[in-house]
Amino acid sequence: MFKGFKIASALVLALSGSAFAADAPGVTATEIKIGGIFPFSGPASSIGLVGKGVLAYVQSINDRGGINGRKINYIAYDDAYSPPKAVEHARKLIESDEVAFMFGQLGTPGLSATSKYYGSKKIPSLAIISGSAKFTNVADFPTTTTGLVSYDTEGKIYAKYLTRTLPNAKYAILYQNDDLGKDYVKAFKEFLGPDFDKRVVTAAYEISDPTVDSQVVTLKASGAEALLVAGTPKFSAQAIRKAAEIGWKPTLIINFPSTSVAATLKPAGLDKSVGVIVGTFLKDPTDSKWDNDAGMKQYRAFFDKYLSGSDIGDTNYLTGYQQGLVLEQLLKQCGDDLSRENVLKQAKSLKDVVLPTAMPGIKINTTDKVNQLWTQLQLQRWSGSNWEQFGDVLDAKSE
Repeated sequence: MFKGFKIASALVLALSGSAFAADAPGVTATEIKIGGIFPFSGPASSIGLVGKGVLAYVQSINDRGGINGRKINYIAYDDAYSPPKAVEHARKLIESDEVAFMFGQLGTPGLSATSKYYGSKKIPSLAIISGSAKFTNVADFPTTTTGLVSYDTEGKIYAKYLTRTLPNAKYAILYQNDDLGKDYVKAFKEFLGPDFDKRVVTAAYEISDPTVDSQVVTLKASGAEALLVAGTPKFSAQAIRKAAEIGWKPTLIINFPSTSVAATLKPAGLDKSVGVIVGTFLKDPTDSKWDNDAGMKQYRAFFDKYLSGSDIGDTNYLTGYQQGLVLEQLLKQCGDDLSRENVLKQAKSLKDVVLPTAMPGIKINTTDKVNQLWTQLQLQRWSGSNWEQFGDVLDAKSE
């Protein structure tokens, strides 16, 4: 009788587990499907390397046996930084591939075109690689979390820094004419208030433009003593190089998406980039000061195994690696409940998560009231051979 009860109980548990897997889209006893969309090709392909970093880290998870007995089937498509293609891929991932949720996808234009769709389907769209401030609005994007410091927060950090170091100067902003670039301009407007029109001159460029040389020449003629470049690596590199060619030596800041040495500073010229400032939450894998750092040792070993032949100086790979670390933490917190509701709940319940490749003092904390994973940055200045950090870890509210 007792033996029969145990067999019956085991059968009930097995059946309930199977039923649960069937009720959770993209989840089986041995696998979870997760979707991502990246610009692996097209005008923003340099930042599409983030996706390759994510894929490599997922492979490393699977090589270790997966998480909670399940391997990750991470399905990543190339939208070439094209919103219509992003929409096409989003529908395929949800309606055909039937992924459990979306994670880590990159590109503000594509995300702008697809995020409402994910929300309408109640699909978690987590750790997206866009700092567009609109995605931090929980009411408008309830199933979204962002994997970057918002461009609004980042812009206010730069505005604060410049008003302290150049309190009476004029500032120039070269920005990409989309949500990415416009958020930085808006941040300066909000920070400077009525002084913005007197203190700031701006120039926009389109992602399809061949160069930004003429905009840089125009901004120099304004008499600005500082230049913020709010765009993607190709154009940040052009701006740095052109400023040097015309003898303009402003306090030059580039935004986080352009922080890669390989994708931005090398094309601009490492010598021409001396003095360039950026705010980041990543350690620089090429900097010798991290040679004995446990987290960076682990990353370099991972890179040698899974990204061999690639440029370790390109921190887009490192961003993808950190995304993988976040995904791993999230799935561990979910345990065996991989329902979309619990995945979203856990994504908004990360507490004091310290990633080994993040700058010291920077942690991840999320709540159901804030869509951002990261809210802090460390300012760094390019010396000619490495990034040198200076000042304290900052957020938009830091005094």
